[in-house]
Amino acid sequence: MAEIRLEGVTKRYGDLVALDDVSLVIEDGSFTSIFGPPSSGKSVLLRVLLGLESVDAGRVIVDGRDVTHATPNARNLSMVFQNLALFPHLDARDNIAFPMIRRGATQEDIDRWLEQLSGVLSIGHILHKRPAALSGGERQRVAIGRALIRDASAYMMDEPIAALDARLRDAMRVELKRLQTELGRTFIYVTHDCEEAMSVADNMAILENGRIVQQGRPDEVYTRPETLYVARLVGSPGINVLAGHASDNGVDIAMGRIAVPVDAGAVCVALRPEALGLARPGEGELRGTITDIERLGGFSVLTVSGGEELRAISNADVAHRIGDEVGLTVDPSGMHLFDPQAGTRIG
Repeated sequence: MAEIRLEGVTKRYGDLVALDDVSLVIEDGSFTSIFGPPSSGKSVLLRVLLGLESVDAGRVIVDGRDVTHATPNARNLSMVFQNLALFPHLDARDNIAFPMIRRGATQEDIDRWLEQLSGVLSIGHILHKRPAALSGGERQRVAIGRALIRDASAYMMDEPIAALDARLRDAMRVELKRLQTELGRTFIYVTHDCEEAMSVADNMAILENGRIVQQGRPDEVYTRPETLYVARLVGSPGINVLAGHASDNGVDIAMGRIAVPVDAGAVCVALRPEALGLARPGEGELRGTITDIERLGGFSVLTVSGGEELRAISNADVAHRIGDEVGLTVDPSGMHLFDPQAGTRIG
């Protein structure tokens, strides 16, 4: 295992800047997610770490060793690809053992690792099967086993469960976190899915157009987004974003006035749906009419309109109906103010 550092890394493709002065520390034994929308630079960052792409500026350091210009083999990093890349003609046992076989490991060492990993991954009963005979989740476990059988400095995963159905993705997220905790190894997980990034990671780095715009623990990023871009990316249902104007220790929006100390002027008001509570008509800071109700089992998501639209989370057994007039209370901890031009946090 090792600490990994990127120091001022820049990568260009002609006039396109894919990575722009990226600095990042991935701590030894941590589970770090690299998160952002498509084309934000996630996969390029991973390829730079692996040595599959050269850099135009900056350094890549693994375990205190500068590997900026080292070959992929010299970096000792293991990879789980999105398409899994299993050999169809080999059974699961040989697919997992392949990296050790190529390195000339003894059969005794291979068997020892296979026994350990098959127990951790719960795949002992499928080692004789070829990939075509395995389910999606089983193929995923085999691919992870093949990566983990290497005694690598860190283990990279590029959208490793994106192709699975929703229920299996949920199960695999839990499995990956359990594996990382039990093995104590350094995992780097690249994804465009916010829920995945937040649920598995100890730390996350958020990319925008090749730049890291915020990094920290998932709860820190969620409760204090530094930019409107981050606030919109993190959280489900997505955050409500409204135009507002601050004056006299309050912010006016189309649906009412929220008391908050802030300098006068135009602001962007971002409200988490879970920070909005239902109240009787005329009560609460905001007011409007329910125009939609999404009943999602454990909770409901209500759309309330009044010049603008807000989405609020309520109990699953919400008694309101579409067309009802309601008030909304605002929990200040779920309210964030941003500069409407720069998109940076105010206060």
